[in-house]
Amino acid sequence: MGEIEDGEADHITTDVQGQKCALVCECTAPESVSRKDNLPFLNAVLKNPVCKLYRFPTSDNKWMRIREQMSESILSFHIPKELISLQIKEDLCRNQELKELGELSPHWDNLRKNVLTHCDQMVNMYQDILTELSKETGSSFKSSSSKGEKTLEFVPINLHLQRMHVHSPHLKDKCLQSVISLSIPVPDALYDVITVGAPAAHFQGFKNGGLRKLLHRFETERRNTGYQFIYYSPENTAKAKEVLSNINQLQPLIATHADLLLNSASQHSPDSLKNSLKMLSEKDRVWAHVGKSLNCIIAMVDKLIERDGSGEGDDGSDKDGEKGHSLGDSVITHPHEDWYEQLYPLILTLKDCMGEVVNRAKQSLTFVLLQELAYSLPQCLMLTLRRDIVFSQALAGLVCGFIIKLHTSLYDPGFLEQLHTVGLIVQYEGLLSTYSEEIGMLEDMAVGISDLRKVAFKITEATSNDVLPVITGRREHYVVEVKLPGRMFESLPLQIKEGQLLHVYPVLFNVGINEQQTLAERFGDVSLQESINQENFELLKEYYTVFMEKMPPDYISHFQEQNDLKGLLENLHQNIQAKKRKNVEIMWLAATICRKLNGIRFTCCKSAKDRTSMSVTLEQCSILRDEHQLHKDFFIRALDCMRREGCRIENVLKNIKCRKYAFNMLQLMAFPKYYRPPEGTYGKADT
Repeated sequence: MGEIEDGEADHITTDVQGQKCALVCECTAPESVSRKDNLPFLNAVLKNPVCKLYRFPTSDNKWMRIREQMSESILSFHIPKELISLQIKEDLCRNQELKELGELSPHWDNLRKNVLTHCDQMVNMYQDILTELSKETGSSFKSSSSKGEKTLEFVPINLHLQRMHVHSPHLKDKCLQSVISLSIPVPDALYDVITVGAPAAHFQGFKNGGLRKLLHRFETERRNTGYQFIYYSPENTAKAKEVLSNINQLQPLIATHADLLLNSASQHSPDSLKNSLKMLSEKDRVWAHVGKSLNCIIAMVDKLIERDGSGEGDDGSDKDGEKGHSLGDSVITHPHEDWYEQLYPLILTLKDCMGEVVNRAKQSLTFVLLQELAYSLPQCLMLTLRRDIVFSQALAGLVCGFIIKLHTSLYDPGFLEQLHTVGLIVQYEGLLSTYSEEIGMLEDMAVGISDLRKVAFKITEATSNDVLPVITGRREHYVVEVKLPGRMFESLPLQIKEGQLLHVYPVLFNVGINEQQTLAERFGDVSLQESINQENFELLKEYYTVFMEKMPPDYISHFQEQNDLKGLLENLHQNIQAKKRKNVEIMWLAATICRKLNGIRFTCCKSAKDRTSMSVTLEQCSILRDEHQLHKDFFIRALDCMRREGCRIENVLKNIKCRKYAFNMLQLMAFPKYYRPPEGTYGKADT
């Protein structure tokens, strides 16, 4: 692979053909790719890095240096613990609301008792799981061999950051162009992929399918049930809970504006009174009783201001400076506090009306929830458990990816503009087959990733050394608070610093590549994969449209000069429509589009160990070839080198205590050509 400078190599390995592998050295020191002042923040999230250094020739006989790093994340356990705590709190509140429904008919009271019994059992289960996870202090990794353990089922499998840092002579010209066009410093090229086992409920099993099928079956059965009760779809129930959440947020806001109105009245300030009334009037006059009460307040304010403006100043004198007589005498007998006294009972009525609205809404929704649970126990609760498990795994990976992306792009003004103006695309590459149990895993994964749409991020300034993220909210909507040290926080745009919620747009593309997918394509059914890819292509296209509409014109102009996103999207659509067997071109196109849109990349298979390793190493070498002019004669040799001596074989070792990918020769015959590892690196049974 070329000469190695003196003193660079700790050891050099030789492949089976006797050629020297381009591995230069092995190290465990933290990487120093990004700005050094940010490293303490990133090191608080990433743990146990494994690093490999390579040196490959370019097409013009120059040299590029590559640093490959793989790191665990402490968020693997931190996020599930945060999430389970919230879910316990939410379920305890729900149970209390069910108890507070008051006296019910014997029929409904019996149903309530049954629901509460099951719900209490669920809460106890979640508390037990949280207790067990709390014992895992300092843990940052769940191995593939632990994916079926009940106490760890909320924890993502084999979650890692896979990073490639490229120092190439060809970057010099690219960096110069970027500095001129965007006025920002461009470091050596950096490529990140989060690798994680497909979010799925392994302990629950896949005998009856995964979430996508189970939720569809559950909803169909409820629609067709013979029970005489009003049917509310999960979407409508979720919407009702969202409305109730908004009402709960609105109630203290209205109370605050009402108090400001009283404060303006006590100051006897007409302008302040008008402004306070305007703010109060703008908050949600949609309820009849609240609206009537508000109209009484408006009428009284108009009357007070009209009387005040008819002849007297703020001190009770008329416009000529003389003390008023007829109306003025009245004003003298009604001191300034009268405004406050006359408005105070009306404000109390408004607050009472608002409280009544909230209480009725809560009771109505609670009764809806009682019906929803009463006729579907225990299936409904088991589906909730499964969905919580899958979502927890997906969220842990997402938060890890978001924090790393924020860290690496913190000084890129285009990225920051996109972050608060459009949001971020999050692209998941799935390598699951549509055969046997992996169908259920894919169904779980599809729902779990879709559920990430209800997650928003908020960036705050850290007030202590604790920079771990904090989650708030409930199942319908979660907010993840990411804390940045002061110097990093100050570099953010004003909108983000003021607490604007930042949204992510997850998309999933799946292409099965193993021998089970061969069986599915020839004798089974691939419609699930086709549906997922088509649905998510539409989501990706929608994001691209919004991106082009909302980003600044000068940025879009430069962006279009550098990228042919429209052509890539058309090519992706054609490949999805083609229904070609094991069409891995879909994976490459989706990944390329994601990178060009500043997105967050994920690669997943059952355990993120074997197929995932083949995929990320292929992606790395393809990037070196297409973006950094890796010599064409060295593509396969570089690929074999990374798979034989790189970070991914270390990932296999830490998962199953064996340095062998879990493939056999028969399986690999069914794999696409570039997804096959070199001889001598495989042979152990899958785990």
